[in-house]
Amino acid sequence: MSKVWQVYLSGEIHTDWREQIESMTKAKNLPVHFTHPVTNHENSDNCGATILGNEDKPFWFDHKGGKVNAIRTRTLMRDADIVVVRFGDKYKQWNAAFDAGYAAALGKSLIILHAPEHRHALKEVDAAALAVAEKPEQIVQILDYVITGSLPVK
Repeated sequence: MSKVWQVYLSGEIHTDWREQIESMTKAKNLPVHFTHPVTNHENSDNCGATILGNEDKPFWFDHKGGKVNAIRTRTLMRDADIVVVRFGDKYKQWNAAFDAGYAAALGKSLIILHAPEHRHALKEVDAAALAVAEKPEQIVQILDYVITGSLPVK
C-alpha cells in the first residue's frame, strides 16, 4: 500500500479554494487526505463561549475560542506531511500568518498560496515556504509531482 499523504489546508475561509484542490486531487486519484480548521466562521468565533460559558469582555470571549480552536489546529498540523496556507484578498489574515509560522517551526513542508499583489507583504512568510503558488491548480501540480514524480503536460 502506498503512503497516504496528510495535507492540512489553512487560511482564508471565504472562497472555495479548498474544494478546488480537493476536487482536482481526487480527479488525479492521488493518495491524499485533507484536513483543515473549522471553516464555519460563526462556529469558530463562538466555540469557546458556547462550550465553556459566555464572557462579558471580548478579550476573554476570543481567548476561549482561540484556545479551543488551537486544539484542532495544533493536532492536525502536527499530523500533516504538508501544510498549505492560503492568504486571500479580503481581511487581514493574522491566523493564516500564525499557522504558517507554526508550520515552519514544526519543520513541516510548507506551501503558501496567494495572489501576486501580496508578494511584498508576505515576503517573510514566503521565505519560510518550500513553494509559493498563485493558483489552486499549482498546489495540485506540486502534490502530483511530490507523490508521483509527474509534471503537468504543457
